[in-house]
Amino acid sequence: MTPNLTLAVVAGALVAAGVYLMLERSLTRILVGVLLASNGVNVLFLVISGAAGGAPIIGVTPKQEMSDPLPQAMVLTAIVITLGVTAFMLTMAYRSFQLNGNDEVPDDVEDAAIRRLAHEDLSAGSYDETVEGSPDEVGQGSSDQEGERQPDRDEDEPGAGKPGAGKPGAGETGARETARQGT
Repeated sequence: MTPNLTLAVVAGALVAAGVYLMLERSLTRILVGVLLASNGVNVLFLVISGAAGGAPIIGVTPKQEMSDPLPQAMVLTAIVITLGVTAFMLTMAYRSFQLNGNDEVPDDVEDAAIRRLAHEDLSAGSYDETVEGSPDEVGQGSSDQEGERQPDRDEDEPGAGKPGAGKPGAGETGARETARQGT
């Protein structure tokens, strides 16, 4: 029950080519990549299943000569999933060709705006410990003072555990609400 090295190499090559094609911008190339990768995984399932044996039917084939039915079932399931993904990708490619005249995936406007804002963001360097004097993640202090931040309030203060404690006028608001509910 030794695996066939040639089939293992073929499976690896199919998966590698499929991943390479899935990284392209054309939906047709992505579709071919999905097909290649799925066929590579199917071949890998068959390589892992071992040597060919008899039909896995009790009473027809002796138990020692039966092939494992699980990899076969997984390959059939993978084929059905690949068919569904292929139909979906073909539909998307066709619709993209109808709308744009090509099947290229365009850059998303929101992604480009976020990328631009991230590039302009000066606080993005706040996590770099090698930069002296850069602000911390809160925007206060510097990277060398980061471990020295003080908490907002002490736990020993009276009313520290109450909601709204430490806010100016918090007691007045509670008194007003109590007065309204009583009338």
